[in-house]
Amino acid sequence: MAAASGPPASGPAPRAEPAPPPVGGVLWSVAGDVRALLMLPAALTLQVAHPAVGAGVDEHSVFRTDPWGRGERSLRSVQLWVYGGEAAAEEGRRLRRLHRTIQGTDARGRRYHALTPAYYAWVHATGFPVYRHGLSYLARPLTQAQERQLYAEWFQVGRILGIRDRDMPPTIEEFWPYYRAVLRDELEATVVVRELVDPGAPVPPPDRGPLPLRRLLRLLWPVLLPRLARFRRFVTVGLMPPDAREAIGLAWSDRQEKRLRRFSLAVRTVVPLLPERLRYLPLAREARRRARLSAAARRAR
Repeated sequence: MAAASGPPASGPAPRAEPAPPPVGGVLWSVAGDVRALLMLPAALTLQVAHPAVGAGVDEHSVFRTDPWGRGERSLRSVQLWVYGGEAAAEEGRRLRRLHRTIQGTDARGRRYHALTPAYYAWVHATGFPVYRHGLSYLARPLTQAQERQLYAEWFQVGRILGIRDRDMPPTIEEFWPYYRAVLRDELEATVVVRELVDPGAPVPPPDRGPLPLRRLLRLLWPVLLPRLARFRRFVTVGLMPPDAREAIGLAWSDRQEKRLRRFSLAVRTVVPLLPERLRYLPLAREARRRARLSAAARRAR
């Protein structure tokens, strides 16, 4: 007699990939705009003001020997989270693999690991207050509804990076007490912060692009670097939220604030007039093109 057969055994359903933020959302509109390039240094500096994160970057990053390559990779990673579609989740996994071996002891004598939830979540969390502050200068202040939406979308990006919901405040109301507590209890002018805002820090010339351009930049670098370094410090400190700037101990004068407001007026006047190929970064530009084609196809049905 044949044995009775039942339904085939089934294992757990495959886990769905975390979705990127929505097309047409607040983050979709701002992350690929060229003005995001001006906000990136403030976010990176706010990240490394945490002693554990600063120690990890100090001991394991190539930001001193390959600053241009590191900046390019960081920017591409952020763009993939927002505009990468199916590639977003893979980029999140790649970043976690990259950080698995990063560990050591910070300046306070505490052991750290790059994937410690509190440290990993802080690195991501910094993007929200920097976007919020930077947009108020370079574009326009967000409405309360837009702020709430931006935070929800940034929280969703955290899932792409493998940040568990319990490791980052789930709502904007819970974010601000968390943020202020980190500013009060953790942040300081780490070694890496001091280097990033030091106009005299050595920076090699770019090693990417056409050979004639690279040769010209090497020739002019002694003249260009001091100006570039002063501008980098200006936008890094100026576009950092004032409470974070104060917590780290970065000086900012009324005169600098007036210069920042003049500069920001020029930026928010000129950038909206630029053609799309100049206003948006490559991955954002391509994503916008695909979105238009998809919308046109739906209308044609």
